[in-house]
Formats: sequence, structure tokens, C-alpha cells
Amino acid sequence: MTSTAGGAGQLLAISDLHIGYPENRALVESMAPETDEDWLLVAGDVSENVADIHWALKTLASRFRKVVWTPGNHELWTHPKDTVTLRGVARYEHLVEMCRQLDVVTPEDPYPVWDGPGGPVAIAPLFLLYDYSFLPAGCATKEEGLEYAHGTGVVCNDEYLLHPDPYPTREDWCRARVAETERRLAALPEDLPTVLVNHYPLDRHPTDVLWYPEFAMWCGTRLTADWHRRFRVAAMVYGHLHIPRTTWHEGVRFEEVSVGYPREWRKRPQPPGRLRRILPWKDESA
Repeated sequence: MTSTAGGAGQLLAISDLHIGYPENRALVESMAPETDEDWLLVAGDVSENVADIHWALKTLASRFRKVVWTPGNHELWTHPKDTVTLRGVARYEHLVEMCRQLDVVTPEDPYPVWDGPGGPVAIAPLFLLYDYSFLPAGCATKEEGLEYAHGTGVVCNDEYLLHPDPYPTREDWCRARVAETERRLAALPEDLPTVLVNHYPLDRHPTDVLWYPEFAMWCGTRLTADWHRRFRVAAMVYGHLHIPRTTWHEGVRFEEVSVGYPREWRKRPQPPGRLRRILPWKDESA
């Protein structure tokens, strides 16, 4: 593990930048730290275009003391408009190598330790995917869930654009990622708290407010439902739902930090692209 210089700064977070939208790209262009010691956690869905992902992470890495990234589903899409046609694991590994060239921390790197205010905590970017275990009410299997979702017309584009190669299925890839990540988290010192950063929530409860509850199938896995208790979590940072808010579950803080699409953030009273402070924590809901 690596460490901060210690003593100052803030641990900030953002996700779901979706910079294919010019309004969202402009938000990234204006993002800046408040101090020279600020870190930024980026919890996925920067873009589905590799060149855009590179631009955004390079821009942010030039401004913040450290940038930590984990992929969302959009980064993993093999989109017909992207010149990078890699699929599955090969695409993910390409993004990891790109981040390393930018000095951006990925889920494949040693977990850095935040020693600033609110620390020390290990910052663990996670790449876990989902396994369709957040099933709609009344459905007992993935097949039943997908049939129901198709009947409602609410189907994630992952079904067409996110390929699991060389794994047979997305849930196989998810289970492999969960097993390896669980091993790494269990190896951390038992007295060291953590901030877990994942594109998806580690527990299903944040999806209870979804307008279309069947979309929960593409929002995580039941395999991680106790991780916020097991791994001494100071905060669980996620995005994906485009419902930015702070919730508490079994005494643990869950922070949804997404920007979302312009049609979504224009309706909110808060200005878009506001970086969420994870540590030192202050209740900003009032």
C-alpha cells in the first residue's frame, strides 16, 4: 500500500460523468481541488469512448493530488462509435494500462492509504460487475427476471454492448472478480478502516427507490451484501443509479456520487458536478 503525505486535504468523489454530453464535458473542464492535497475518487461511467475516458482522467489527474478510478458499465461497452474494439477482459486491461500511464489508481493496483483528515483509511477501488441476483419481485431466476424486464421494456444496454469475453457470461466474470477482490480486502490490516469505491452499491437497499425496480438486476450482486460490515467500511462510494444522496445502512454511510445525464441534473436544486466530500465527513444534507 502507498500513503498520502498526510495532514491536509479532502477525499472527494464523483461518478457517472458521461462526458459524451457537451454539458457534462464542460463540468469536467471546470472541476478543481480546493487544496493541493485533495484526492478524487471517480466511481465509473466517465464515457463509453476510450479517447474521452483518457481526456477526462488526464485532465483530473493534472489537478488533483491523486485520482482513483474504477470502471462503470459504460467504460466496458464495446460501442460501435468507439475506435477501440476490444471486448471484455481485454478492454478492461487496456483501460487499466491507460490509467497507469496517467498515474491514476485502478482496481488492479495496491490500495492507497488516505492519511489526511478522517484517516488513515485504505482506499479500495473495486471492479465487481453484477450477477442478476437483484431479481424483480416474483422472479426466481435470471431467465425469469430478464423475461419480465423485456416485457416492461426496461433492459440495460449492457445486454448488447458489455461482453464478458473470455468468460461465458457476465455473472461468471462477476463471481471471479468478487472472489479475487474479497481475498485482497481480507488481507488488509484488521485495524485499518476502508473506503470502498465501486460503480454499483454493495447492497441492494439503494435500488429500492428506482423508478423502474427491474433495473436493479444490473446494479450489483448479493455476494457483497455483508462487505460493509466485514471490511470496517467508513464509507461505501458508488454511482450508476443517477440518484445522488447519502444513506445509512446498518450504521455504515453509503454515498451515491453520480452526475448523471443533463436531463436529470437540470431538475435538481444543487448545481451539477459538485464533488462529494467523503473525508473528513460532514453532513451536507441540510
